[in-house]
Formats: sequence, structure tokens, C-alpha cells
Amino acid sequence: MDTDIAPLRQLLYVSSSNPRGAQIDVAKVVEQSRHNNALDGVTGLLWSDNTRFLQVLEGTAESVGTTFARIKQDPRHHAIVVLHDRPIEKRQFGSWTMAQRRPGDNADAFDEQMRRALENASESVRGNFLGLIAARG
Repeated sequence: MDTDIAPLRQLLYVSSSNPRGAQIDVAKVVEQSRHNNALDGVTGLLWSDNTRFLQVLEGTAESVGTTFARIKQDPRHHAIVVLHDRPIEKRQFGSWTMAQRRPGDNADAFDEQMRRALENASESVRGNFLGLIAARG
């Protein structure tokens, strides 16, 4: 049983980098996200290829809502699409994780890292992440 007292919410979305924006420093985004999410009790998984973001957020309904509202106001995101938004009984991601495959990274090692991060995820979450990763090749 999850230790959270309030009901939990899981939100999965995909977005594109703002086409008019400058190159995104994903490491800086992750650092700021980790800080904000730790304060709000939000966990999840963020994947980026510097063109798209796929992220699952978990926490109390209020915390996830606040976090997602902040994301929607972020000018680095464009064409945000919510893939699902549902209540959950326990977290699938107990810690905030980010994965980014950089040029020169071993594709097989990266794919294995993602599979490990997604081990406890629902089939729909796992399928969305692995599908997007496979599409990028």
C-alpha cells in the first residue's frame, strides 16, 4: 500500500519542443523538475530526445494538477497531448527518473535502461514509452 494519505493520480502526456524556442538544455530542465517535484511529492518518468517529451507524473491529485499546470505554461512545450489521466492505488515510479539518449550513446544499453525503469509500470505507460523510443530508432 502506498504511504500517501490522499488519493493518487497518474497523468501521462507527450509534447513537442516549442519550434520557435532555442535549443533546450534538458539537463537544466531535469534539475529544475527534480527540485519542484520533490517539493510537491510528485514522482514519475521523463523521456526526451530534445524534440519531444514523454512524461508520466504521479502524486496527489492536487500536486499532479499543479505540476501539469506549470508544464502547460512553460513556453518550451508545444502541442501538449494528455494520453491518460487516472486515479491509481500506488505509485509505479517511486523516484523521479529521467532518460535521455544522446548522440553516441549505445542504443541497446539505453533501451535496457528504459526497460528497467519501466518494470513496474502499467502496460499502457510502458507501451507509450517504448513505442516512442522505437519510433526514434
